[in-house]
Amino acid sequence: MSTDSIAFPYETEHEVRFRDLDAVGHVNNVVYATYCEQCRVRFLEAVLGERAADLGVVVAHLELDYRTPIEGTGTVAVAMEPGDVGDSSFELTYELTFEGEVVATGSSVQVVVDPETGASAPLPDGWRAVLDAEA
Repeated sequence: MSTDSIAFPYETEHEVRFRDLDAVGHVNNVVYATYCEQCRVRFLEAVLGERAADLGVVVAHLELDYRTPIEGTGTVAVAMEPGDVGDSSFELTYELTFEGEVVATGSSVQVVVDPETGASAPLPDGWRAVLDAEA
C-alpha cells in the first residue's frame, strides 16, 4: 500500500445515466448515495489494493445534504476525503458537483467488521496511516 499515490481530496467522475433520472428529469435522491459509494469503493481499492468486497467494511451511517437537483445526463464529480478516524471506524466526507456546481455534500461512517462474528474489529494500522495523513 502506497500513500504517495493518493491525493486528497480523492476525486472520481461518474456518468449520469438516463436510468438515474426520476419522472421529472432529476437524478433520484438515492442515486447520489450510489455515486458516493462508487467513489468510496474506488478509493478503498486504490489505497488498499484489494477488492472492496473482500475488505470487511460496512457503512454504519450515511447522510447527504442536497443543494440543487442534477437535471439530465452528463458527468457528476465526487470529491472525497477522510474525516474522523476511530478504533474500528472511519468517516469519509463527500462533495458532489455537476457542471461545476456543488449539488450535494455528505459523509459516511464505515466500520471494519470481523467476518466470522459480525462484531466490529480494529482498523488495520496500514489503513490508519493513510486515513490519518489527511484527517
